[in-house]
Amino acid sequence: MKIVLLGPPGAGKGTQAQRLQESFGLKHLSTGDMLRAEVASSSPIGTQAKAIMERGELVPDQILIDMIAEPTKQPDAARGILLDGFPRTVAQAEALDRMLAGRGQKLDRVIQLVVDNDAMVERIAGRYACAKCAAGYHDTNRKPKTAGVCDSCGGSQFVRRPDDKPETARTRLEAYDRQTAPLLPYYKSRGVLSEVDGMAAIDEVTRRIGTLLKAA
Repeated sequence: MKIVLLGPPGAGKGTQAQRLQESFGLKHLSTGDMLRAEVASSSPIGTQAKAIMERGELVPDQILIDMIAEPTKQPDAARGILLDGFPRTVAQAEALDRMLAGRGQKLDRVIQLVVDNDAMVERIAGRYACAKCAAGYHDTNRKPKTAGVCDSCGGSQFVRRPDDKPETARTRLEAYDRQTAPLLPYYKSRGVLSEVDGMAAIDEVTRRIGTLLKAA
């Protein structure tokens, strides 16, 4: 099974991807996580991507295409893959289709999480994480059980991503809408696009996506 999960920053793709990975045995490939790993390692790709991401701009197609190709060939992707954050443009979608076709494969379903941008800015700007174990929190939606103490590891240091500032978040959302909009008719014409209300409760979003995948 080959699935693409579409949605702007803060739409909950990571949460849903983790649940789908566990339920369907899919290999979750998040270009955001992969890019951050490259940045953390100060690799050539990471160095180039860091400045782009901190400006709230989207990373160029070729970096993402090169980065996504290898993991999709690994044995742990045999049961299926769930792409999160890729593709974001028609050029990337076409490249993905060519890559899969070259292996005798195709996308089974593209799921778009439909959200409200103003709510997304608030959701993104409130995110922070434990500096020690990277457990995620939010100023209003998910606070630690004990203020200032990580639920997972007991750490007391927390960090916020530079690209989670409100102004940067809005720039990212606008860039996402502008560049991703053409993807919707592209995938709709291929009969693989489905929409899910990303503003619904997390469990309900999971249920609706699961229903779609079982029918794929």
